[in-house]
Amino acid sequence: MMNSTLTQLRQLSTQDFAAFGVDHVAYIRTVEVEGATAYSIHAADGTPLSVLPEREVAFAAVVQNDLEPLSVH
Repeated sequence: MMNSTLTQLRQLSTQDFAAFGVDHVAYIRTVEVEGATAYSIHAADGTPLSVLPEREVAFAAVVQNDLEPLSVH
């Protein structure tokens, strides 16, 4: 089954891969805003959604909107 899944993933087009998880995942990354650390939330396709001052608040906002938060380093 794992080989089948890997084969299917390898066959995704660039557009399919870009859309993968768009309705289910949001990425959170550290940014600097006016000299202070903040946390930027992005949709799976890279669209910026919000910037919040605390990591925990960013993760909570993502979960509140029925998305799975992923941290980007």
